Amino acid sequence: MDAARPGPDDQDDLVLRLSEHALAYLHSATLRAAARLGVADHLVDGPCTPDQLAALTGADAGHLRRALRLLATRDVFHEDETGAFGLTPLAQLLRSDAPSSMREAVGMLTDETFWRPAGRLEETVRTGHTVFDDLFGAPFFDYLAGSAELGAAFDTGMAALSDGENAAIAAACPLPAAGVVALREVLLRGPKLTGILYDQEAVVRAHALEGEELAGRWRVEGGDFFTAVPPAADVYLLKRVLHDWHDDDCLRILRACRAAMTADSRLLVIDAVLPRDNAPHHGKTLDVLMMASLSGRERGADDFRRLLTDAGLAMVRVHPTASSLSVVEAAVA
Repeated sequence: MDAARPGPDDQDDLVLRLSEHALAYLHSATLRAAARLGVADHLVDGPCTPDQLAALTGADAGHLRRALRLLATRDVFHEDETGAFGLTPLAQLLRSDAPSSMREAVGMLTDETFWRPAGRLEETVRTGHTVFDDLFGAPFFDYLAGSAELGAAFDTGMAALSDGENAAIAAACPLPAAGVVALREVLLRGPKLTGILYDQEAVVRAHALEGEELAGRWRVEGGDFFTAVPPAADVYLLKRVLHDWHDDDCLRILRACRAAMTADSRLLVIDAVLPRDNAPHHGKTLDVLMMASLSGRERGADDFRRLLTDAGLAMVRVHPTASSLSVVEAAVA
């Protein structure tokens, strides 16, 4: 038999696999339900039955069991022979008190601001434009700014997502022994570094830089990185910034950095750098998310090189990290 063509038995498997792909949104929906109900918090002391969990979470026992049963097929929770559900390593991350908890990040990533535009992705692919404005009446960040509750949920979710990445990123960042940079994990690893946290006023007010270990080593500045950034820093660090924006907007940000940099300054862009192959990569998933709800995109090395060149910068090299993100190092051209 031709190995390139599936036989009758293979065809059934292919149909089943494609059906699972088509229904994958149900995994996201059940994950969101479990996270919002706080199921993992009630399993810290050991497995519980659906009836016990229903009483603790205010859910319907039968429906909760069916949702958790599906999640258990993806190693999120585990159902034992008695029908009780317990924590798995993945489910541990849904605990609100877990180190690097992902509960708030899951809530953010499955919010309707991402969910609803994804449902009209065909239209986005046809037109080349997000339908977010049509659905919510304003562009993504303007919509968030109009709701204190939604904006806070987004910021909390992004912070939770970042917490699990920062150690790997800081370990890969090419930093001087002393100088001015901003990122909590970087400052912790570099005792002679000082930092500036720069973003919109509303964002920097919710910073997480307090602590005796960083006392006197950082300051906060509010502003608009489309127009200007603090001058003459040794290192400028943009983490998960450029992927939010169209190329034209990215150039505005990069040119603002270029204008502030000295000949010895370095710019570190921390984003996914997409490989040119068919292998799974978290950045490829996020790229579709950016396409659906924002005007941004994930980029490959050639894309970053082109943007940096157009902004008067030169790409020095790409530093991989132990996370799905890479560090793109650039200098004044």
